[in-house]
Amino acid sequence: MDARRIQRVASLLRDELAELVLHEVKDPRIDTLLSITDVEVARDASFAKVFVSYYGDAAKREEIIAALNHAAGFLQKEIAKRVKLRSTPRLAFYHDVSIERGFRVTEVLKKIKHEP
Repeated sequence: MDARRIQRVASLLRDELAELVLHEVKDPRIDTLLSITDVEVARDASFAKVFVSYYGDAAKREEIIAALNHAAGFLQKEIAKRVKLRSTPRLAFYHDVSIERGFRVTEVLKKIKHEP
């Protein structure tokens, strides 16, 4: 698959997964304060890494990631119903650290700015 098509598939998966997690997944461990920040699709579209951001304590974050990985089969089946692809990628969920890293960089820059 070419790079543009992979990007379109990743974007479509991100949007559909956000909708599914918000409205279809009934696992009480999954908090609605999470965001699906990115999806990386393999070149052959057989696998997708789904990055999730949750601003909260680490234990709850790990619980949410575990619940999402537990629901991956259900989510993959629902994606297959909604999106016309030759094959639906297997899904794996990971914590996205980029937002937290951005907050830390911003705090460091603020401290540097205010130092004499």
